[in-house]
Amino acid sequence: MTDTSVQETHAPSSICFGCGPANKEGLRIRSFRRDDVEHGLRMTFVTEEQHQAFPGMVNGGIIGTLLDCHGNWTAAIAIMESNKMEEPPCTVTANYSIQLRRPTPSQEELTIISEVTDLQVDRAVVRMELYAENNLCARGEGLFVAVKEGHPAYHRWS
Repeated sequence: MTDTSVQETHAPSSICFGCGPANKEGLRIRSFRRDDVEHGLRMTFVTEEQHQAFPGMVNGGIIGTLLDCHGNWTAAIAIMESNKMEEPPCTVTANYSIQLRRPTPSQEELTIISEVTDLQVDRAVVRMELYAENNLCARGEGLFVAVKEGHPAYHRWS
């Protein structure tokens, strides 16, 4: 397994708040391929004090951002691999939903796993789960779509 995330490999100059390696003020998540499913990623993340909603618990917006960005990359990598592309297409979130199942502890290692549940040529539905100490804290599902030339996000990763 490589130590370089899909974000660092394919979008090192991205400024996205959630996943952009070049955004020094952002979350800078790092997602890696899973070996146990055909199209899925895995990541770990430790929140910081400023990510709290109240003492000791992570803000729901931060949880949403983690799931959204990780799910988006899951879709992009799956579309790239299934279409035998050299680079992932720029994908955007068409919709996503999350269920906050229990309070998520702050400043502890969180694990997020994702898996594509429906893959088409230019879009993917992705299921995401967030765990803290093996407890399911949040789950989500999203539709992520590859954009075409003319869309503001087109070539945003290059």
